[in-house]
Amino acid sequence: MASDRSDKPLLKTLIARRVSEIPAEDWNKVFPDVLEGYDFYRTLDDSGLGQFTFYYIMVYDGEAPAGAAACFLMKYPLDTSIRGPLKHITNSVRKRLPDILSVSALICGMPLGSGGIGISGDTAAVMDAILRGMEQIAAEKKAAILAFKDFDKSYAKALDPLRKRGFSKLDSLPYAELEIRFKDFEEYLKSLSGATRYDLRRKFKKADNLVKIGLEIADRIEGGVLQDVYDLYLDTVAKHDMGFELLTADFFRNISANMPGKVKFFLWRIEGKLAAFQLSLVSDDVMIDYYVGFDYSIAHKYHLYFIRFRDSLNWCIEHGIKKYEIGATGYEPKRRLDFDFRPLYIYAKFRNRMIRPIFNLMCRFLSFENFDPDLKKAKKKISR
Repeated sequence: MASDRSDKPLLKTLIARRVSEIPAEDWNKVFPDVLEGYDFYRTLDDSGLGQFTFYYIMVYDGEAPAGAAACFLMKYPLDTSIRGPLKHITNSVRKRLPDILSVSALICGMPLGSGGIGISGDTAAVMDAILRGMEQIAAEKKAAILAFKDFDKSYAKALDPLRKRGFSKLDSLPYAELEIRFKDFEEYLKSLSGATRYDLRRKFKKADNLVKIGLEIADRIEGGVLQDVYDLYLDTVAKHDMGFELLTADFFRNISANMPGKVKFFLWRIEGKLAAFQLSLVSDDVMIDYYVGFDYSIAHKYHLYFIRFRDSLNWCIEHGIKKYEIGATGYEPKRRLDFDFRPLYIYAKFRNRMIRPIFNLMCRFLSFENFDPDLKKAKKKISR
């Protein structure tokens, strides 16, 4: 236990290596009521994500929970945001010198999804205690960078003061969300521009006339189905230009076991073969698409991206879901489908004061929108 030094009652800080070392009732008293809560972190701990080392910081005011934060230690690839020809160059360099473009970083938040921090009581005191815990871990593990990853504007009061402590505030990849106010898919189509509506109808008609695409929705997957899903996931990771985390097959198995009733696997098959999948987290009024995968040998021919969206939105409407959230990247089709974009922010600092100015300049150059023209278009719709 480490203690927060101030004139106020001492805040005690517990640092754990697994979230299960912290009583669930303590964590849940202060952490936001979101799908990515205690049981989600248990899934991360249980799934052997070797590129990350997880830490959990619990803050107590006496015996009462006052704050909670999850962190992960990793070798952060400095070329994460880069796409196009320059990415091919950095990939070539990485093959010869694997660590030259990576730096050890301790990051508050999650490798996947938006960040969250639990705060009860004095925000400044709790944040100071969390930051002290992070500094302790970073010193022990020789992490060069401290960061808070993918926090929305509701955390500005808690995180903006970090700028006075050497942190830079950077734009991250925004997430996309669709407010569902339609009684059916036809009403949704009518809300779109004429050109988009015509294009979607043409795609759906072509796909529906070519082949029967079956949809199964499952709470869990096992055996051969799990392997098929994981193979499509790996194909998608290989094709994607901006990967960050690499999941294990155990993650897809464990998330259902740890979060019963909150996980849905959407499985699309053509002639019995898995053609696409989607892993979603669901609550009474929100669905979050976490991972998708496609058989790219047929995905374009059958417009599987849009078939998958149509079926998912129909499911949301049928089940009274009010908000449909979908992952970062691939912004152009989401813009055309009339998703709104919500900004997320990264707060980061290089712990070495001498190198910090160079790091700050590098961060500006490596901004995501510098390498993604579709993101620049999408940002015109962002409400800050």
